[in-house]
Amino acid sequence: MRLRNIPGSREAIAASEYVIHEDVMEEKRGCWQEVFENANPLYIEVGMGKGKFITQLAQSHPNANYVGIEKYSSVLLRALEKRELLPDLKNLLFLRMDAEDLPKVFGENEVDGIYLNFSDPWPKEQGISGPL
Repeated sequence: MRLRNIPGSREAIAASEYVIHEDVMEEKRGCWQEVFENANPLYIEVGMGKGKFITQLAQSHPNANYVGIEKYSSVLLRALEKRELLPDLKNLLFLRMDAEDLPKVFGENEVDGIYLNFSDPWPKEQGISGPL
């Protein structure tokens, strides 16, 4: 997927009620049942892209909670736009973060399943792309 910078994406994400923000992410560790206000199973999608898969899951399975994780603001914004069209969907939230920080945000045995559909397998260093 080619990434394009979308002006205002960070601001839109910061203003959204559907995004758990960086400054409180780690406070949610061990408390996701409180966040969703239920004891339903919790599933995450790492590298959710534009959010089509996880949004459809949340719609199809209202008795489970879903957290979509994406590290790129411009991509997360597209998922957020889909989410905002579904205000009654109470079981879907987003995080803008790098997957290597997942243990800081989710406690042991807190996540019931992880979806890894098209997450970026090759973290890029400046000037380098792909495996070495």
